[in-house]
Amino acid sequence: MTTTTTATRAATRGVLYVHSAPSALCPHVEWAVGGVLGVPVHLEWTPQPAQTGAYRAELSWTGAVGTAADVASALRGWNHLRFEITEEPTSGSEGSRYSYTPELGVFHAVTGLHGDIMIPEDRLKAAVVKAALGDVTLLQEIDKLLGKPWDDELETFRHAGDGAPVRWLHHVV
Repeated sequence: MTTTTTATRAATRGVLYVHSAPSALCPHVEWAVGGVLGVPVHLEWTPQPAQTGAYRAELSWTGAVGTAADVASALRGWNHLRFEITEEPTSGSEGSRYSYTPELGVFHAVTGLHGDIMIPEDRLKAAVVKAALGDVTLLQEIDKLLGKPWDDELETFRHAGDGAPVRWLHHVV
């Protein structure tokens, strides 16, 4: 006799920021996010002033640890879509931040209790080695580890969304 146990994953919360999506992509974003969260998602799309013909939306969510990774996986690779998703740390897990642009792809960072990016020791050592070999400067490597290229590309879209409405959605765990 085989017994299967389903472990309940800890609950956390986070925010999905869709910085820019063409109108034709908006319902597909809602469908993909709803598929991950397990509930229908209807975002309040507002025009994105930083890009003609694009729309933006925000969604605050609660769900199991790992939900941000699942949403990022569902949305990555979509042309003309820019987004970020955060996941708060829990007593048993670090937080996460994912950023995506069509040009740069996905950036992932582990975040601590106060939202600081936590860079693993092996990645820092690799950055020092690359810099020592003369491939890049240490500053360039640290900037990549901190997601600076993604921040630089998304900054215009972030500011264009100041004051936009936010909705809360709860995931059924």
